[in-house]
Amino acid sequence: MLIKSTQLSPLALGILLSLPAFSVMAGTVTTDGADIVIKTKGGLEVATTDKAFSFKIGGRLQADYAMFDDYYTRNGNAADAAYFRRAYLELGGTAYKDWKYQVNYDLSRNTGNDSAGYFDEASVTYTGFSPLNIKLGRFYTDFGLEKATSSKWTTALERNLSYDLAEWTNDNSGMGVQASSVLADSVFLSGSVFSENNNDTDGDSVKRYNARGVFAPLNQPGNVLHVGLQYAYRDLSGSAVDTRIRSRMGMRGVDTNGGNSAGANGNRALFGGSAATADLWEDDAVWGVEGAWALNAFSIQGEYLSRTLKADQASSDIDAKGYYVQMAYTLTGEPRLYKLDGAKFDTIKPANKQLGAWELFYRFDSITIEDDNVTSSSATRQVGDASGKAHTLGVNWYANDAVKISANYIKASTDKVSNSVGDDSGDGVVMRLQYAF
Repeated sequence: MLIKSTQLSPLALGILLSLPAFSVMAGTVTTDGADIVIKTKGGLEVATTDKAFSFKIGGRLQADYAMFDDYYTRNGNAADAAYFRRAYLELGGTAYKDWKYQVNYDLSRNTGNDSAGYFDEASVTYTGFSPLNIKLGRFYTDFGLEKATSSKWTTALERNLSYDLAEWTNDNSGMGVQASSVLADSVFLSGSVFSENNNDTDGDSVKRYNARGVFAPLNQPGNVLHVGLQYAYRDLSGSAVDTRIRSRMGMRGVDTNGGNSAGANGNRALFGGSAATADLWEDDAVWGVEGAWALNAFSIQGEYLSRTLKADQASSDIDAKGYYVQMAYTLTGEPRLYKLDGAKFDTIKPANKQLGAWELFYRFDSITIEDDNVTSSSATRQVGDASGKAHTLGVNWYANDAVKISANYIKASTDKVSNSVGDDSGDGVVMRLQYAF
């Protein structure tokens, strides 16, 4: 089938995309100018063979069910939750070769609010200054190995607890610009400035600055050596910013917007910090280290994070530290894929399309929060350094390139933090059905 490229208007392209499935599956559609290729595996993609233009529709659906008790509920009784963790519609592509765009919309409304919207990402990236890429718009600022990895392919269902100490470091509420680059086939660098949806008393937005550098001399699937550093800073002078550290301890179902949760009985405890109050804090700084090693079907990774929230009118600074260590092994022998551009792990591709790929993992998390502004004990927060630990055991079945089924068991414990009846430990199970296209 030949179509002259000069005749391929937006209307014609829409008609082309509306052709019956048997026409699309019949083969490649070309023109007597630049050929056009339509792909239907993993979403719907239309692209010119010279890679100057492309358009792809994809998405992900993550349906979760969780059961938990003791610390995870306010009264200690068992509860459950069924919710969409994510339901994204993803639109992206290339225009004029050097311009890339991406729009991801969260239909589950699991995060965000009406004023912030539910865009996971809405960005444009210019790649014409190779090897430098410049991204502008709304996106997650770069901080940490596990955050860089897509939620589709993280090993555990929820990312590590140390990220709960400073959620703002890789939040996407606002707009910004980021520069990133891959150098010498072994180095990834990124830096960004982000304008948050928070203002000071003059109406000037709070600015967030992120930097991340990774050295990965080994960066092939099944042969990875990865070490990195990251830093994030924001000036809070004159601002009223929510600085609460409220960890779910790995159990999203205690408090989620994407469907049913434990409701008022869900325990998302306050470890430190305060609700938005003007002039309490001077600045906020976080640094971290990350590392990973993978050999064939085995991988190990970990991160360490340290945050200092410097007091202005508050009585004392807040210091928070956290880390995790994770080990994973693919029983069926496949390695985890790795991408140097972004310095991140990716999916596991099943070698046997009937059996799929089976992965087992264990993760240990630890967080500690020193907040001397807590001067009197309450029923749920006692005076002194608060801490939390969690053990996570899990299995992932990559049934094929689109379907992933997971189950995690989590055992958590806390110190100086409890539910309303004094429980300081709890456990739960989370299961997920994921379809990505």
